[in-house]
Amino acid sequence: MAHERFRRFNTMGRWPNQTIDYDVSLMVRARGRSLFIAGLTGFDLDGTFHGKGDPAAQADQAMKNLKILVEEAGGTLQHVCKITTYLLDRAHREPVYNTVARHLQGVAPCGTGLIIAGLAMADMLVEFDIDVVIPD
Repeated sequence: MAHERFRRFNTMGRWPNQTIDYDVSLMVRARGRSLFIAGLTGFDLDGTFHGKGDPAAQADQAMKNLKILVEEAGGTLQHVCKITTYLLDRAHREPVYNTVARHLQGVAPCGTGLIIAGLAMADMLVEFDIDVVIPD
């Protein structure tokens, strides 16, 4: 079975002042169970950015996107296994992690948090890399 690619698009025009011509998918399903999800930020699934200056609002949008994507593949948020969180500021940990906890209440995924120098767009304050495995 070939990998299934969800929500394919080209990045041209996606980010202000950047001319990157790159075909990507927001999610790829491999072997029917494993979901590889593109970095989730404050962009909604239609390409509109939400939460400028507000890391909790960006995290909230990312978690809303996660739910939609996982459900499109036939899973639920209960199938989230690991979250890697990229933050620009250590002070954003509390609002971001509390927002994620609200969306993933009872799931208890493992995770890694990193403080980094920057993301793809200056307004981005948080990005998530999330691993999901839908059980047989």
